[in-house]
Amino acid sequence: MFPEYRDLISKLKSRDAHFQKKFDLHNNLDVEIRKLEKHHASDYSSEVKDLKKQKLKLKEEIYDILKHHPQ
Repeated sequence: MFPEYRDLISKLKSRDAHFQKKFDLHNNLDVEIRKLEKHHASDYSSEVKDLKKQKLKLKEEIYDILKHHPQ
């Protein structure tokens, strides 16, 4: 996720608990979505849709933090 911000992400993960929490939650949602998609015939179940919406919201929040953080 966001390879152009790799260094900043590493820095924020070690120094900003709020950012770390969002980043971890995003990754946990990704794992959960993959697990559900693997075990269900369709990735359009309402649970998967909701998880994908949550993940996208977090990704947007993470990107916003990265864009506005002084480098």
